[in-house]
Amino acid sequence: MYIIGIAGGSGSGKTTFTQKVLAQVSDSKVGVLHQDSYYLPRPPSDLKVNNEPNFDHPQAFDWELLRSHLELLKEGKRVESPVYDYKHSRRTAKTTQVGPCKILIVEGIFSLWDEAIRSHFDLKIYLHVESDIRFIRRLFRDLKDRARTLDDIIRQYYDTVRPMHQLYLEPTKQYADVIVGEETDPAAILLSSMIKQKLLEMKA
Repeated sequence: MYIIGIAGGSGSGKTTFTQKVLAQVSDSKVGVLHQDSYYLPRPPSDLKVNNEPNFDHPQAFDWELLRSHLELLKEGKRVESPVYDYKHSRRTAKTTQVGPCKILIVEGIFSLWDEAIRSHFDLKIYLHVESDIRFIRRLFRDLKDRARTLDDIIRQYYDTVRPMHQLYLEPTKQYADVIVGEETDPAAILLSSMIKQKLLEMKA
């Protein structure tokens, strides 16, 4: 199995970039694990900031489950990836089947943070997008899709998103093999071409 890790700050376009790649490859042998699906079932109470959950700290994620799912996929098995309810900030009873697959993309803000997970990646990508653009993207997403108010979004950005990005996320850029800027179309074309070539090699 060939595994690609895609990281970057909130609003950097990781999911959109991944979707561009998948659309160009269009092969069921390519699977995706979204790290956002692996938030802990309930927000950890000891990470609260101003009495609000801190979803931007590395320990807000269920690393044990993500590691075990990654190992199972490497063994050629199928996993039941969690489905997270962003409006109510909790894991649902639903799951999404992922795998078996030949190529796996793991995308999420802290995809490059955990050493054990990072060690499985054959290619590590970091999306570097300026903070003002990331904030605007996050603002539109949370207003439209996550039932947040403008005040809530701004408060969360200053309380946790920005400081956690600077403290924990930005340093993971050092582990990237490739750093992609705001214009992701050329990188998506290159990555999809590489994946197609890998799939051909695996058939040989």
